[in-house]
Amino acid sequence: MTATLLLSLLLTGGTMTVHDFKVKTIDGAEVSLSKYKGKALLIVNTASECGFTPQYKGLEELYRSYQAKGFEVLAFPSNDFGAQEPGSDAEIKKFCELKYKTTFPVFSKIAVKGAKAAPLYAFLTTLPVHGGAVTWNFNKFLVDPSGAVVAHLESSVEPTSAELKKAVEAVLPKK
Repeated sequence: MTATLLLSLLLTGGTMTVHDFKVKTIDGAEVSLSKYKGKALLIVNTASECGFTPQYKGLEELYRSYQAKGFEVLAFPSNDFGAQEPGSDAEIKKFCELKYKTTFPVFSKIAVKGAKAAPLYAFLTTLPVHGGAVTWNFNKFLVDPSGAVVAHLESSVEPTSAELKKAVEAVLPKK
C-alpha cells in the first residue's frame, strides 16, 4: 500500500470508496470518480493485444444493456501483463473506437499491479473483501452505487455471461 493511499485511508477513517479517487481520461483530463456516485460500476483493466481483448465487444454490449439503468463500464488500459498494451493513449482510443465501437469511458493507460500501481488499483487490490491481486488483463471489479466493491471477477468471466449479468443486476441503483 502506498503512503498516499495509507494517509487517505487514515484521513477518511478507513472508509474510502472508489468515489474518492481521481483518474485521467484517455484524453488526459483529470476526473473524479465521485461523478459516478449513485451508479453501479464495472472497473476493468484492459489490453489491445490479449487473448481476452474480444471482451471489449461484450463489455460494450453489457454497457448498452444496463447504462440507462445506472450502470457504467470504466476501462483502464494497462501494459502490466505480457506487454499486451504497448500503444499510446491516442492509439488505444482509436483501437477501441474503430475495432470495438466502444462508447463506455476508457481512461489513460496505468499500472494495475506492483509498486507503480495507480492509486485506484492499489486500493482495489488491497481491499480485505472482494479485493486481491489483478491476475491478468480483463479482471473486473464490480462496484455498487455507494462506491463499495462487491465482487472481483477473473478474466475468464465473460462480460455477457449469466454470472456477470446477475451480479450487475443485483447492484443496479434502486429507483
